[in-house]
Formats: sequence, C-alpha cells, structure tokens
Amino acid sequence: MTAPNVKDLRQAGFTLIEAVIVIVVIGVLGAIVALFIRMPLQGYQDSVARAELTDLADLTVRRVARDLRLALPNSIIVAADGSTISFFITKTGGRYLVAEDEVPGFKDFLAGGDEVDFAGPRPAGKQEILPGDSFVVNNLGVAPADAYASTNLAQIEAISVIDDTNFHQYRLKLESNPFATQIPPMPSAGSRFHIVGPPVSYRCNAAAGGAGSMTRQWDYGIVRGAPAANAGTISVMTRRVSNCSFSYGDSAGRSALVTIRLELEVPEGGTVKLVHQVHVDNTP
Repeated sequence: MTAPNVKDLRQAGFTLIEAVIVIVVIGVLGAIVALFIRMPLQGYQDSVARAELTDLADLTVRRVARDLRLALPNSIIVAADGSTISFFITKTGGRYLVAEDEVPGFKDFLAGGDEVDFAGPRPAGKQEILPGDSFVVNNLGVAPADAYASTNLAQIEAISVIDDTNFHQYRLKLESNPFATQIPPMPSAGSRFHIVGPPVSYRCNAAAGGAGSMTRQWDYGIVRGAPAANAGTISVMTRRVSNCSFSYGDSAGRSALVTIRLELEVPEGGTVKLVHQVHVDNTP
C-alpha cells in the first residue's frame, strides 16, 4: 500500500474564498428572482383582498335590500345627512271584509268596535299573525293615515277562527281602533291591510381608514326616523366602513327608488365602492 500524496490532500474541498463567492452569487440570484416574483404575489394578495371586500359589501347591501322590499308603503324615512334609513317591515297582508262582501255576521271595524274580519288562507310560518303585531290600513305617511303617529295602526290582541272550511274567515281583536275616528275617514280602496312589526333602522357609522361599521337596529318602539344610537337591539352588519349613505327618491307617491352607497376599506390599503338601488312599491 502506498501513502497518499500530500499535494492531492491539500487540493481536496473548497477554499474559503470559493465558498464566499458561491454565497454571494446565490444571494444575487435570489434577489433577482424575488424582484420578479414579488409583484405577482403582491398583485394576487391585492386581488384576494378586493374580492373579499366586494363579497362583504355585496352581502351587506343585499341584506338591506331584502328588508327594503318588505317595507310598509310610505314608511321609509332617510335622515337629512343620509346616515340612517328607517321603515316598518311588512310581515304579511290581506283583504278585510266589507259590507259589499255580504258575509253574514262580519265585523265592520270602520264603523267602530275592536274586531276586524278577513278572508283567505291564514298566513303561516314566518308570516303567521301573532298578538303584538300591528294592523295597518292605507298608510300614506301623512295624517290621518300615518303609521308612525298610530292614526292608522292598531296592535293585535288576539286572532280567532270564524270559518276555516268554507269562507276561510278569521277575526282579529285589536287593542284599540283609531280607524273609526279618522278625520276624514281613510279606508283602503281595495280593502287591503298590512301586518307589520316594529320599525327597523340601518345606520352608517363611517370612519376614516375603514374603522367604521354599518348596523341594524330594531326593537326600540315606534319612533319616526332614526332612534337613539343605543336604543333597542343593535347588530353589526359589516365593519371596515369608510363611507356610506342612503337616499330616497319618491315618484308620484306610488313607487320609489332607494340608493345605497357603501365604501369598505382595509388598513393595509384597498377600497371597494358599491352602489345598489332598490325599487320600492308605495301603493298602500
């Protein structure tokens, strides 16, 4: 066996200078690669953030729009600064009986008394008429047919069945009867009525940098327009609100257009602005 050549042993491996050069070259290549990858990655992250904001804004305005389509005719009120919108939500409706229907023993609440009869399928499920709901006729939004002033609104005390097989006739007992004392009388031309719950409000709490929110407020009693900021029950519809507003355009008293403007923003940057319009039927 021959001894290893000392010169060959000295030439094996890398020198320190060679290792430093390799590290420098790898660092330069990494910087070049990062330069080209950073912008696409940032663009992807921005696209994801905008998509999330857009979905959040769209979900919020559609939730508001769903309630607005159920608004009691002529009950929508928007604050002067556009920060809040308030209205009664219609639960169900129908047609009350009048003398021309020639139904024996029906109760004519317009002539007095605290009972009103209606015919047709009895509402069920989420539309079921319950004690505590409000009975409204011919709401015009002005006296003497103004639900906010309770001149054409009465609380329901009870509901009973008169005939559930032939005429499908039912009877509502009212806690009071403002309809018989209206001056002038304001019955519905089509003998229509609406059943509503308490008013609801949507409030914009906009703040710079997306620090604001939009809230839904209910169970605060009957108040014309926006209630006190802390009244009733409040739930947050969305956060990240930097700007929002409501506007209401009435057209000949029979239809209206509600415009919702919502702007969402994230602290890292990125803003989504959404405008949504809802057609409202104001035929009482």
